[in-house]
Amino acid sequence: MLLPGMVIVLLFSILPMVGIVIAFQDFNPGRGLFQSEWVGYDNFRYMFELPEIKQVLMNTVSIAIMKIIGNMIFPLMFALMLHETVFLRIKRWVQTIVYLPHFLSWVILSGILLEIFSYRGVVNQFIGWFGFEPILFISSNSWFRPILVGSDIWKEFGFGTIIYLAALTGINPALYEAAELDGASRWQRLRYITMPGITTTIILLATLSLGNVLNAGFDQIFNMYNARVYDSADIIDTYVFRAGINNLQYGFATAVGLLKSVVSFVLIIMSYVLASRLANYRIF
Repeated sequence: MLLPGMVIVLLFSILPMVGIVIAFQDFNPGRGLFQSEWVGYDNFRYMFELPEIKQVLMNTVSIAIMKIIGNMIFPLMFALMLHETVFLRIKRWVQTIVYLPHFLSWVILSGILLEIFSYRGVVNQFIGWFGFEPILFISSNSWFRPILVGSDIWKEFGFGTIIYLAALTGINPALYEAAELDGASRWQRLRYITMPGITTTIILLATLSLGNVLNAGFDQIFNMYNARVYDSADIIDTYVFRAGINNLQYGFATAVGLLKSVVSFVLIIMSYVLASRLANYRIF
C-alpha cells in the first residue's frame, strides 16, 4: 500500500535534491551537473557580500511576520463574533462567503487588486470624491506592503476562522449553561470559558507558524510587484527567481535558496519542539 506513495516521494522530492550541488558550482547548462566548474563556497560568500541581500532578508522576515500576526488575530476575532451569533443561517452564509477567496489563485486575485488600486481604480475614484489627489498605490514603497499584507489576510482569514470555530465547538456547552445560571455576563463567559477553551489551539497555531518566517509568499508578490517597489517588496524567493532565471546565475540562486531551506528547516524543528512543550502536539 505504501509503495506508490514512496515512489512518488522518491521521484519528486528525494531525487531532485541532487540539484543542491549546483550551489557549489559555477553551473553551466551546456556542461551539465558533472562537468561544471566546482567553486566551493564562493556563491555563499558572494551572496553575503551583496549590498541588497540585507534588505531582501529584512523584507522577507518583516512581511512574513506581519502576515503571521494578521492571520492569527483577524480569524480569531471573526470566529469569536460568529460563535456569538444566534442566527445559524446567517452564520453559515457568512462563513461560506469569507471562505471563498481561499480557493482563488493569486494570479486571479492579483489582477483584481491591481485594477482596484490602479491610478484610475475604484479606490482612487473614491478618495477623489473627497477632493484628494490620486495615489500610486502599486508603485509606492509606503503603500505596497500594507496592500500586500491586507490582501493576504483577506484571502486566508476565512480558512483560519474554520480552525478556530472547530476549536470553539469542542467546548462543553454545559459550561456556558452553568455560567448563565450563575449570572455570568457574555463578556465573562468569553473571558473565563471561551478563551481558556481555545488557548491550546492558539498556542499550537502560533508555534507552528514560526516555520513560515522565511516564507513571505512568492505567488502573491511575484504577481503584484514591480521594479519601483523592490525596496519594500523584494523577498528571498523573488530575488532567487530574478537571479536564476533572468540573470542566469544558477549557482548563486541555488545557494540563496539552499540557505533559506536550511534556516526554514531549523525553524520548523524549533516550532515543533515549542508546540510539543506548550500545546502537547506530537506527530511522532
